[in-house]
Amino acid sequence: MTTVLPGHIAAQNRRARHDYFIVSELEAGIMLIGTEVKSLRAGKGNVNEAYAGPMKGELYLFNSYIPEYQSKMPFPHETRRPRKLLLHKREMARLMMAITKDGMTLVPLDIHFGNRGIAKVLLGLAKGKKMHDKREAIKERDWNRDKARLMRDKG
Repeated sequence: MTTVLPGHIAAQNRRARHDYFIVSELEAGIMLIGTEVKSLRAGKGNVNEAYAGPMKGELYLFNSYIPEYQSKMPFPHETRRPRKLLLHKREMARLMMAITKDGMTLVPLDIHFGNRGIAKVLLGLAKGKKMHDKREAIKERDWNRDKARLMRDKG
């Protein structure tokens, strides 16, 4: 069983940068219970379909999947429960305003463990991409790859 060390990523949303323009990134704490932390340290977890949004005046992470820990604990956790995000009031107010007024989305980019071993979520304040934007990004990435290949062969 592999364990995730401090400073390493436990779960990553690779699709987010393809589907959204990331305007800014912000690191937030996440409120977890013991078996969720153990599951994340084991490298299990998925934030591909997750998003963050307001609930009861706070920001929560919805639809993130953290499976039950392998050893049968007497009280297992819910796998897709809303998890509270820990932010400063100013940061929370700024993000809530961006979500409601500007029509932006809060997308979790990854869950990682900080230097002190505490679970953190890297949130991206994002604006959705249209299909033609995605095609343009793919064309640009392919051209840069071909250009690098040509420069390497010629130079």
